[in-house]
Formats: sequence, C-alpha cells, structure tokens
Amino acid sequence: MCIGKYLFFLVIVFVLLVSGPAKEALSQDRTITIPRIPLGLSDIEEPSEVATTLEILFFITILTLAPTIVLMMTSFTRIVIVLSFVRQAVGLQQIPAAQVVIGLSLFMTLFLMQPIGSKIYTESLRPYLDEELGIQEAFPIAVDAMREFMFNQTRKKDLQLFHSIASGDQPAYDKSDISTLTLIPAFVISELNTAFQMAFLIYIPFLILDLIMASILMSLGLLLLPPVLISLPFKLVLFVAIDGWNILVTSILRSFNMPL
Repeated sequence: MCIGKYLFFLVIVFVLLVSGPAKEALSQDRTITIPRIPLGLSDIEEPSEVATTLEILFFITILTLAPTIVLMMTSFTRIVIVLSFVRQAVGLQQIPAAQVVIGLSLFMTLFLMQPIGSKIYTESLRPYLDEELGIQEAFPIAVDAMREFMFNQTRKKDLQLFHSIASGDQPAYDKSDISTLTLIPAFVISELNTAFQMAFLIYIPFLILDLIMASILMSLGLLLLPPVLISLPFKLVLFVAIDGWNILVTSILRSFNMPL
C-alpha cells in the first residue's frame, strides 16, 4: 500500500499544477507534520521506526522518477514530439531552442489536462484533504480519472498487445480487466504512433518545397549549393504566411479525444 501512497502524492502534485481550485487549498492554514529521519546508528526498539524510515527513503527515491511518471501519463509525449519534428521539417536545428519547445509542450499539457486535474481535485484530493475520504478511497478515484484519459487516447491494438502478453492471450471484456501497468505502456506507444503520423503530414509540404528547390538548382547548374539551405527562407515565409503556429497548435489540441 505504500507504493499507492507515493503515487497518490504524485497525483496531488499534478493536480496542484493544473487545477485552479487547488489554490484555495494552498491558501488555507493547515498543519503539516514533517517526519524525522535519523541519520545516526542506534538500536531500534520498535519495528514501526524501521518501517517509517524505509518508507521515507523509498519515497525520496521514487520522487526522482516523478517527472517521468507524470509526463508519460499525460499528453506531453505527443506534443513535444510533434513540435520537435516541426523544427526539423523547417530546417531549423536550434531554433526554437529546446527549452522553448519543452516549455510550450509543458504549458499545452497543463492546458489540456486541466479538466482532469479539476475532476481529481474535486472528487479525490479535496475530500482527502478534508479527511472525508481515506487514501484507500481517494487513490482509486484519482487513478480512474487518469485511466479514463489514457483509455480515450489509446488504440485498441496497442492495448491488446500488452494485455495479451500480460494475461496469456486472454481477451479483455472490459476496461477493468486491463491493469494500469498494462495501460500505461500501451498509451505511450499509441502516443508515439500518433505523433509520428502527425509529423509525417507536417513534413510533406516542406519536403515538396525542398524537391522543387533542388530541381531549380539542378536546372541552373548550381549543384554545389545545398537545396535545404536555399529553401529555408521560403519555408519560413510559407509557415508565417499560413499562420503555421496557429494551425499547428490547433491541430495538436484537437487531435486528443477529449472536449476542449
């Protein structure tokens, strides 16, 4: 059950980032108990002291994996891959900078996940903070909200792939038959497939422009000039003329199977 507590803590951190009503909870005065971690070597009189110390050390360890756990269960993967491919398709290897791409991806993720964060806060986190629900009741509610999001974005064949391996080719008749540990990798590879498909469609117009420029340079006998370098200004003009960022962001947001 201790692993569930730590995962529930990660969900709390995620909700505090994406949920607007969570600010109200942060503004209230609450008593926070900070556990003591003994660093010396001394005799332990009660087994509970050993368990508490090990739980804290395990919590510190799993906390380092918090960004990966949270980002792999959200829309961040698809967004950052598509934006990275756009930069390569235009021919700009360093512009926008990686920090800008990751930052934009993160805030778009927060924008997309805000309804789910609000739902988790209202139905799980807030009752847990008000001591209306225990962690045994609050944790499944938060997980179910994330599972619903991942199920809506995951292809059935990807779910079937991991479920068949985990259960020995037994069919899944309901979503409850698929565990969260099976759902997460299926969701990730489904996001990768979707991101690569979107990247392919984004590459096509820029690739055509490169081919046209290469044909023009070849007909003029300018074989030493790189077509990618010559076509770069035309790519930028084309991208700005069609309001590329608006179209790109709108396409990414609407590619998710959820109301906006």
